[in-house]
Amino acid sequence: MTILSSVSNNRQKQRNPTSFRQSLHLKMLIAVLILAACALPAAAADVPTVTITEYKVSPSVMMPDSLGTIAIMVKNTATSASLKENTGLYTTEATTTKVTDINVNIENVKLEGNGIIVRSNDFQRVGEIGPGQSIQLTFSIQAPSKSGMFFPEVWIDTTGGTSTRYPIPVNVNTAVGIERQAILIMSSTLTGSVNPGDEIPVTLTVSNAGQTLADDVILRIENVSATVAPKNSDAYHLGAILAGGQKTVDMALLSDKKSDSGLVRIPVLISYHAIDGTQRTQETGIDVIMKGKAELGFVSVDTNPPRLIENTAFDLTVRIENTGSGEAKQVSAKIDLPVEGTREAFIGKIKPGNDAPAIFLLEGLKGGNYPYNLTITYTDDMGVHTLSRPMNVRVQPADMSGTIIFGLIILIILGVVGYRYWYLPRINGAGKFPWDKKN
Repeated sequence: MTILSSVSNNRQKQRNPTSFRQSLHLKMLIAVLILAACALPAAAADVPTVTITEYKVSPSVMMPDSLGTIAIMVKNTATSASLKENTGLYTTEATTTKVTDINVNIENVKLEGNGIIVRSNDFQRVGEIGPGQSIQLTFSIQAPSKSGMFFPEVWIDTTGGTSTRYPIPVNVNTAVGIERQAILIMSSTLTGSVNPGDEIPVTLTVSNAGQTLADDVILRIENVSATVAPKNSDAYHLGAILAGGQKTVDMALLSDKKSDSGLVRIPVLISYHAIDGTQRTQETGIDVIMKGKAELGFVSVDTNPPRLIENTAFDLTVRIENTGSGEAKQVSAKIDLPVEGTREAFIGKIKPGNDAPAIFLLEGLKGGNYPYNLTITYTDDMGVHTLSRPMNVRVQPADMSGTIIFGLIILIILGVVGYRYWYLPRINGAGKFPWDKKN
């Protein structure tokens, strides 16, 4: 029976070969379509990858055996993917499109030294980074003992993506890649006084210590100080300064009279164009040491009592005022009157805008006019100063009229007594007046 059935089937296949081939092709097509439908969403998705968008070696030129760092910026290059999904049973029916973000999971980040000593460990399990996002990682390195150019590689492994290899050049004590540029240095020279309230002449010298030209050099004085400011322009155009060359600018600063003593820094901004055309700026400044200058004067001269009488003790008070911008220290006053007493007074300090008395305790003088010199000695930030001024004091002679009258009365009394008790007894013996004798 089996043999007969097999023979019968073979006979049927031989009778209808076209129908059999069509059935086989239909089954194969259906299988291919099913596989394509399953693989469609994965084929439309981007592969998650990362790249290094920025790196920095610090210092840019390392010395042998010195320490440094390499900082890298790792970015997810993927943005989003469009996934198509069938809504029906057959592929000819309608489909929908779904947009989804692709994150990248960083498993490990390693720095392969290639001659550079890596002192940091690997960064393991960094985590996911969203589309277009970045993360910064820093490695600690040490330069080898020999000089040269080295290229350590950053190895980044991601989940389900391709691994990334990125070489980074490290310069160890070589001239390769060192940028030659202009180096501007400014120095300032004060050619005049630095007293508060005065005009301060300044000479600025800008030197190019670099190896290339500095073009379109501009000095700008920043007016940020409340006590010192430029007198005229605050910007000076110097033009081009060759390598090894210099240019000077003469200017003037104005200072406030109420400025405190000490260091005042006026910021200066230097801008120029490098040889490649890029504009560069650098900050510097003018240092001015303000020195306080005291100016002493006389406010009043008084005596006590106000009207001096011959041979009467009195006090002489001289009030001294400081009208300058600095503090007067170690202030003392002296007079050269020919009189006994305290002829020197020590005052101490007198601040700007204040005054203080110099008091002299003196014995009496004879009546008359006495010229004398008042000498003041003091110090300030400028040094030691002496100020002298001629003065005069007048002493009234004593009033002797009362004494004279009293003396005359005493003399009259004495004359009468002498005449009566001494002269008359010698004349007439009785001691009587002549008119009494006649009676």
